[in-house]
Amino acid sequence: MLLHILLSTHNPLEDYPTYHQLLQICIHKKALSLGKKVHSYITHRRFSFATRTTLHNKLIYMYVKCGSLVDARNVFDHMRERDVVSWNTIIAAYKRHGCPHEAVTLFHCMQQTGLQPDRFTVASILPACAKIGALEQGMDIHKSIKDTGILSDVVVATALINMYAKCGSIDKARELFDIIPQRDVFSWTAMIAGYTQNGFVEKALETFNQMQLAGVRPNSTTFVSILPACAKMGALEQGISIHQSIKDIGILSDIVVATALADMYAKCGIIDKARELFDEMPQRDVFSWTAMIAGYAQNGFFENALETLKQMQLAGVRPNSTTFASILPACAKIGALEQGMHIHQRIMEGGFLSDIVVGNALLDMYAKCGSIDKARELFNRMPQRDVISWNAMISGYAQNGFDEKALETFKQMQLAGVQPDSTTFVSILPACAKIGALEHGYAQNGFVEKALETFKQMQLAGVKPNFTTFACVLCACSHAGLVDEGCTYFNQMSNSYSITPTIDHYVCMVDILARAGYLEHSLNFIIKMPVEPVVVVWTSFLSACRLHMNIGLGVFTATLLFDLDPKNAATYVLLSNIYAELGRQDEVQMVRRLMKDREIKKIPGCSWIEDQKMVHVFCVGDRSHPQTHEIYAELEKLAWEMKAAGYFSDSKQLLNDVEEEEKDLFLCHHSEKLAIAFGLLNTHPETTIRVVKNLRVCADCHTATKFISKIVAREIVVRDANRFHHFKQGECSCGDYW
Repeated sequence: MLLHILLSTHNPLEDYPTYHQLLQICIHKKALSLGKKVHSYITHRRFSFATRTTLHNKLIYMYVKCGSLVDARNVFDHMRERDVVSWNTIIAAYKRHGCPHEAVTLFHCMQQTGLQPDRFTVASILPACAKIGALEQGMDIHKSIKDTGILSDVVVATALINMYAKCGSIDKARELFDIIPQRDVFSWTAMIAGYTQNGFVEKALETFNQMQLAGVRPNSTTFVSILPACAKMGALEQGISIHQSIKDIGILSDIVVATALADMYAKCGIIDKARELFDEMPQRDVFSWTAMIAGYAQNGFFENALETLKQMQLAGVRPNSTTFASILPACAKIGALEQGMHIHQRIMEGGFLSDIVVGNALLDMYAKCGSIDKARELFNRMPQRDVISWNAMISGYAQNGFDEKALETFKQMQLAGVQPDSTTFVSILPACAKIGALEHGYAQNGFVEKALETFKQMQLAGVKPNFTTFACVLCACSHAGLVDEGCTYFNQMSNSYSITPTIDHYVCMVDILARAGYLEHSLNFIIKMPVEPVVVVWTSFLSACRLHMNIGLGVFTATLLFDLDPKNAATYVLLSNIYAELGRQDEVQMVRRLMKDREIKKIPGCSWIEDQKMVHVFCVGDRSHPQTHEIYAELEKLAWEMKAAGYFSDSKQLLNDVEEEEKDLFLCHHSEKLAIAFGLLNTHPETTIRVVKNLRVCADCHTATKFISKIVAREIVVRDANRFHHFKQGECSCGDYW
């Protein structure tokens, strides 16, 4: 009432203390409408710049406290002068309202004005950096305050520790923690939470014990941070000890602490104790209900999990995404399709279907309950899919007997650029074995050890390999140059499994022996084959002759291939390459004349890359792309950086694979290099660049791509005619053996 009287007088109050007091009352009462009236009077009064800035800062704070971030930003944007308090208030406001990106942007704007951040600025902006994983910005802030004295403030140091930990730089967090002159409960807790969140649960427990030895009393956040570490390690005894400490301190009534404690007991397999704690809670929120449901599901009490969900709903507590992700596996385990469909409906009503974790759990439930069409329908509608989504669909098809569909989905997974993991291999290999899918083993991706390990797991699981399984295994050996292993597996086929080798297995064995340099052994193997060697056998052998520069066997093989398949350009190119690398240019020209006379044309190399659902195709020396200028400029820049890093072009390749008029284009402007340059210009710096090429990648481009991957700190995946090449930090998954 007093505010109404004061603001309705004909002589508006003019003194600063009164306005300041009025705004303070609005803040305390959260009186937004009255605060706006005070704002109106301030706008029409004349104050000194300093006074007006102080009042505007108070206005910003008032609007923030009253929940009107838009009005707060409007005041800030119209201020003639801003001080550190102005920036601190608006940055903190965006951070508290869940807008960390805007908070970071504002901080950069503040720096551009020349204002130096103080402890309050840093304490606000670092949590925002932590929220969005902005490690580089956080490190820049750390550097900027090193010599200011702010770092000695335990609040600032704790915020830095928290930022480093949440951005995954746990070693940097520990380094900073160790040099703090004084540590309080908050700094200890930040370190413990950091270890837990990054999976270093043993370190978390060790740090918790050090904290107690240092005489620092834990608070509720400390316990909530350490209990998940006990759960992950199965450290029940320490968990029980912590439970006693919680009771001694008297914070067991804290619902967050009690929930963490119940979750710890459930994850350690003591479900009855978890339920006891749950029943004793004076109040329960969605997190405590979810912890109980997840506990039942994880311990195999699926019916109890479903019953607890019903109780939760009767109690009027709305499930969240974690609740749904926890209950759906229970439906899957007992084939409760009807309950699962009902939960699906609740998920849609709650708007959780876009959550990928929930979507994956729902997809897996339908697949395991035998409703594979419903699973596929859901899969097709998912706004985003990760490796878990693809695995659920692949295993769902395989488990329901749709092996060809499983393989087809696996192909789609590769085309989508999703990296398979061990679960993918375990799901797809039995399907390959059933339908005879030779070319789809993972050797192609360079995961030879995983492929062979999965084969061993398949044998241990009692799944009998067939001729296709062995073709996949031999292909893996071929890609890695595992001669002894390849011979062993080849012999196992007939000796252990009574499987008669087919032409596919013979091709793999020829390739294993020849590419490893055992050309004479490989030739003898071909001669002794019980089946007629087809073109691909001799082409594989000729490729090895070129690799090891054996001109005698190379000419012999090429002559055979000219009779078997006179129109195959690969034979002419391989023979020409052998002559060129030996410097025999007369013979090179002879082969090229032969190609011209017989009208044999080499297949032009081309590469393509997808960006924003558009496919961009490049050929050697291509200048037809709208971004040609930028692409060639990027290649020129990379060329200088590569040379500085020690790269030398392969001049032999310059002579081998191209006509004379293409020499100036070949090395710098090969199709995959153009595609990679396009990818660097048009994709996010943290994403993987994926290129497909219709021919085998040449040695020079292979070397260049290794250098590029290290220079730009990007993973580059090139799928050539033979296999996938995963380039990362200057190395390739093929181990330079392709």
